[in-house]
Amino acid sequence: MTDMLRESPYPMVSIAEATAAIMAHVQPLGSEEIDALTALGRVLASNITSPEDIPDVPKSAMDGYALRAADGLSPRRVVGELTAGGTAAVTLAPGEATRIMTGAPLPDGADAMIPVELTEERDGMLYIQRELKPGDYVHAVGQDVRRGQMVLAAGTTLGAAEIGLLATLGITRISAYRQPRVAVLATGDEVVEPGSERPGGAVRDSNRYALMAAIREAGCIPISLGIARDDLDVQRQAILQGLDQADVLITSGGVSMGTRDLIKPLLAELGTVHFGRIAFKPGKPTTFATIGDKLVFGLPGYPVSSLVSFEVFVRPALRALQGDATPFRPQIDVTLDEPVRPSPDRPEYQRIIVRYREGRLLAVTTGSQSSSRLLSLRGANGLLLVPAGETVYPAGSTLPALLTGQLLS
Repeated sequence: MTDMLRESPYPMVSIAEATAAIMAHVQPLGSEEIDALTALGRVLASNITSPEDIPDVPKSAMDGYALRAADGLSPRRVVGELTAGGTAAVTLAPGEATRIMTGAPLPDGADAMIPVELTEERDGMLYIQRELKPGDYVHAVGQDVRRGQMVLAAGTTLGAAEIGLLATLGITRISAYRQPRVAVLATGDEVVEPGSERPGGAVRDSNRYALMAAIREAGCIPISLGIARDDLDVQRQAILQGLDQADVLITSGGVSMGTRDLIKPLLAELGTVHFGRIAFKPGKPTTFATIGDKLVFGLPGYPVSSLVSFEVFVRPALRALQGDATPFRPQIDVTLDEPVRPSPDRPEYQRIIVRYREGRLLAVTTGSQSSSRLLSLRGANGLLLVPAGETVYPAGSTLPALLTGQLLS
């Protein structure tokens, strides 16, 4: 293993081939029962059907008066008042009406209600301004949700609205896919902790902390394995430790062609390397392997290469592991608001800021696209896929992009 090849033994695969190879090894993890009301961001493992009709009885849609539509425009005698949470029992006879508040059940004998602004009440009598039909201004039984209706499908990521719906239906326990545990290992003799003294030429470990933040954002549980120096035994032990604790292992650095780049040989020793190079920029040496049933991603050491490779290849796998039915970022077409220069030999994901203006999605790059310049990711909400070539794309050209953040205006 110490005789390092000067030419990579791994063929260059395309972005599509790399994605397919990864996703072929991804299956959702097992499920667990959790509290539905604190399940923000979790992914449902089973369909949710409604156990009841919503509303369960006919209810007033507005503040006004409950009445019989058949009484037409005749004045009605007002016989009471019903509130949404009240317990008063009223039965309407012909020629009678009752005050009713929004959400209160319709009383027996009533088949419609009229908003207060279309009425006048004088001396205990109600006068209405228009005739009604049965069901007017009434929320019918099952109007919002029907008993037995599927309201949430397996694979749905729970947001505020979904949790509100579960609460409405009285569902407090759900089956959700387990959150992947993802171990992150930084490598390199030159790498030091951010809070430590930095010797000349050393670099602070930004990758591990940025990746752990990205892992949290993807809905997973990060595990820090620290920094492993450039020693086969040290890195082998760290990899095995990570695999023992986690579902997925991500390494940072050590995947290029230098004599101290040890990750690829170690992954080949311990498992199967499915690819070791991708025809894309930034992040050509990105590596994917499996060791047993665990997924391992060897990401480059340059900060931008590491995060872009994570976004394009690792994040979809992490989302799919937790059962997300739509694990990939949305792909959109954007119009360039400035010229863009391609890389001559590889497709490139350039960092961009996307804004919606005048009916179009306009994109500008974040400046220098150097693999070491983390500032190129600050504020970016998209990755522009620029095909390889020599010709500059002029302003007004349209190219595909991944939308990675909120759309700006």
